[in-house]
Parts: sequence; C-alpha cells; structure tokens
Amino acid sequence: MPNAVTKSTPAIPRLFVLELNAGCIHAMKTDGSERTTIVTGCHLPDGIVVDVEAGHIYWTNMGIPSLDDGSIERADIDGKNRKTIVPQGHTHTPKQIILDKKSGKLYWCDREGMRLMRCNLDGSRLETLIEAGRGEADSKDQTRWCVGLAIDPKFGRIYWTQKGPDNAGLGRIFRANVEIPAGQTAATRSDIEIFYDGLPEPIDLEIDHKNRVLYWTDRGDPPRGNTVNRASIDHKPAESEIVVTHLMEGIGIALDVPNDRMFVTDFAGSIYSARLDGSGERNFLFAQGNLTGIAYAEV
Repeated sequence: MPNAVTKSTPAIPRLFVLELNAGCIHAMKTDGSERTTIVTGCHLPDGIVVDVEAGHIYWTNMGIPSLDDGSIERADIDGKNRKTIVPQGHTHTPKQIILDKKSGKLYWCDREGMRLMRCNLDGSRLETLIEAGRGEADSKDQTRWCVGLAIDPKFGRIYWTQKGPDNAGLGRIFRANVEIPAGQTAATRSDIEIFYDGLPEPIDLEIDHKNRVLYWTDRGDPPRGNTVNRASIDHKPAESEIVVTHLMEGIGIALDVPNDRMFVTDFAGSIYSARLDGSGERNFLFAQGNLTGIAYAEV
C-alpha cells in the first residue's frame, strides 16, 4: 500500500489586533469573522508584529509613563508560551514594533524614552539607535516623542515619527541609516534628515516595499489629520497624498501588498480595510474598545 500523502494546512490571512484598555490581543479573519482573544492581561499594549516562520507574535506594553514600566513580550501565534523578553525598566514607553528577519532584530520606538531601540529576538543585545532627548525635562517636550517606525532594507534606512503635541502641526517623519555612523552616538549622529514636517500628529508607519511607498496614520484633526497618508520614498512629493479620511484618531496600519489592501485601526474601536490607493474603504468592525496596533499575517 503506498504511503499516504500528508497535505499541509493552507495559510489563512489573519489580523492580530491590540485592544489597549482591555489589555488583550485579538486574532481574526480579515473580514472580522472568527474573532478570538488569544492573550489577556497586557499592560497597555501598543505595537504588534508576527514572525510567521518561527510561529511567534511580539508586542509592546507601554505601561504607565510616570512609572517607566514598559516591556516587550513574545508568545506563540495562538497566544500560548508567553514570555517577557524586554523586562520593565529597560524601555520606557515602547510603541510600534517591527521585525527585521534577516538581521534577527526587533526594532521599536520608545515614546517618553525619546529613542529608537532594537534587540535580538530573545531580548539580548539591547541597543539605542536614535536618542532624541534624555531626562525628565526633555520628556515633557512631545516633539521629541518617537512613536512609529519602518525599515527600508534596500538602502538600509529607518523611518520614524515624532508626533508632537496633540494637533499642534509639529509632527515630523525622520529617516536615517539603520546603523550609527562610525565614531558617533545615538544622540550625536549626523545622518538624520527630516522626511516630512508640519504634520498634525503622525503615528504608525508601514512601507510598501514593492512600490517603494511609505504609508502612515495621523491622529490629528482634519483636513490632514485622522487620515492615512502615503508618499514615495525615492521621489518624495512636496506634499503627501491622503488616501483614507474620517478616522477617529487613527493608530495602527498593516499592509497586504500582494492583495492590494491595507488595514487600519483607530482609537474609537474601528477596523477599516481599503485598497492601497484608499478606494473601497470599509469599516468592518466598530466600537471594539480603544484599538492600537494591528498586524497582518498568513498563518
């Protein structure tokens, strides 16, 4: 009798969404169906990323800013085998987190810590790459707060947002080389440039690597706030293109470039889908609590 052929289970597109105040992580299909809560008891979670190959999710816990008790955790994709990899006291208020699988690194922005950080996947080799300020006095200056980030591996650059005060029009997107120039430090590096300034309140970033386009959410007031924006990173236009409007304090964004779609969360508890140009926008879940980070993966 011939050996039976074992068929692998086809990967299913899934969304992983953080609910801030409830402190939990939800997984669901891309239309919001089959929603399950896979992790509870998070400490004000903000950013999430999925390592499909290793079968892990990583997320940031902002904690309470005055207590400097932020942390980063890892679990299996089903929420089991939860583990703290960056404990409290090592990152202040971690926000969006991304994975660079090639280098085996996690990167994240630290808001009140006013820095951009990275570590190995097990939490070792913790480093600060960008330091926008230091100390309590600087931390009161919200223009120094680092929030969202994305990596352009083609040119070895990293992009990040410093949001500024609420609706102040002082938000900026910066870029620099991933690695600190020789002989310089995270606080003194000279390769930082402003990609855009004068933004209402830019939050999370994503890059469409195929088309070389940067996307970001902005939670400030209209007309340029409460939007999703995009701009070419190689041929930057004078003003970014607004592709989604009428968000209620947009936070998280995830791209599915092969299928020409994006997913966006806002603080009012909505999850939206749209094509990459913003057409076909659909609010498929609403009033789901205060939503922050979102990740797309086929698992």
